[in-house]
Amino acid sequence: MRSRHSDSEAQFETLKLVIYLVPIFGFFPSLWSLYFKQGSPREKTVSKTAVTLALAWVLVYLSTAAGSQALDLASTRLLVTSLLATTGYFITNLWLMVRLLRGGSVRLPGISPLSDRLP
Repeated sequence: MRSRHSDSEAQFETLKLVIYLVPIFGFFPSLWSLYFKQGSPREKTVSKTAVTLALAWVLVYLSTAAGSQALDLASTRLLVTSLLATTGYFITNLWLMVRLLRGGSVRLPGISPLSDRLP
């Protein structure tokens, strides 16, 4: 039988991990956790995933925005691509939050091997 104290600690850790997955804003506490090498292995995995997703989204967002400014002919297509990337980023983070709250893993194919390379 688990004690009430350990249940509250597990709930606190889960809440902290959900905050790490909040789109855009969760990047900063995740990066803080990684920079100071704090937390459990699970927390490090979530932090690395959140940072990798955010950096990938920023890269796509900025490149499509710059491309739409530079190329008048393809600007609509690039803006739609930016819209789809942003929507995918938000939906992926929300889906990972639900998986986390259900006790599942936050590992993603293609993203997790890349995020494992972060220190």
